[in-house]
Order: sequence, then C-alpha cells, then structure tokens
Amino acid sequence: MAYHVLAQSAMLLHFAFLAYVALGGFLAWKWPRTFWPHLCVALYALAITLIGWPCPLTHVENWGRRHAGREPLAPAGFIDHYLTGVLYPDAHLITVKTATALLVALSWTGLATLTLHRRAHRPPG
Repeated sequence: MAYHVLAQSAMLLHFAFLAYVALGGFLAWKWPRTFWPHLCVALYALAITLIGWPCPLTHVENWGRRHAGREPLAPAGFIDHYLTGVLYPDAHLITVKTATALLVALSWTGLATLTLHRRAHRPPG
C-alpha cells in the first residue's frame, strides 16, 4: 500500500510540476520573487525536453509502481503515459510543447512589463 501511495504521490507531483512550468511565471506578477524559482524550474524542464535528461519523479513513480506490483511507465515516461494521446493527440506533442514555451514567454514578458511600470510609478524616496 505504501508503494502505491508513493507512486501516486510522484504522479501528482509530476502534474504539479508541469502546471508550475506552464503557469508559474504568472505567479510572479503578484509575487515577483517567485520568478527565480520559476526560472530554475522552466530551465530544468527545457533541459529535460531538449537534452532528454531523465526526470527523477519518473524514477520514483516507476520504483513505487514496481514495488506495488504494477507495471512501470513506458520507457517514454510520464508525459507519454498520462498526457500524449490522452489530453491531446500524439501528432500535437510539438504544438503543446511550443504553446507551453509561448505561455512561459508571455508570463515573463508580462512580468517585465509590470516591473518596469511599477518602477516608473514608484514614489520618490
């Protein structure tokens, strides 16, 4: 039972990680200091995507699944198992990755605009 909970927890953390990658930059509009953690997470996600680094959460989930008597994720990993072909068609994986990158860029552009606006309207002193 504990292994099943571990595998499920890793899966939920994966979803949270992906949500933070896509939307975390917008949190910085309200709390600007959250930009730096988001930058690190976004760069890590980019490295996983471009370089093919293995995600440690996939290893944790697979370890939990194996010890719980379940099949591990396919070698392609979390995204192919839970998202590609489930939330969007296989043929649109590049489109989804591009849209996510554009969403991150939009959030950072908005943050830069807000930061410049706040500095320009800061009271003197």
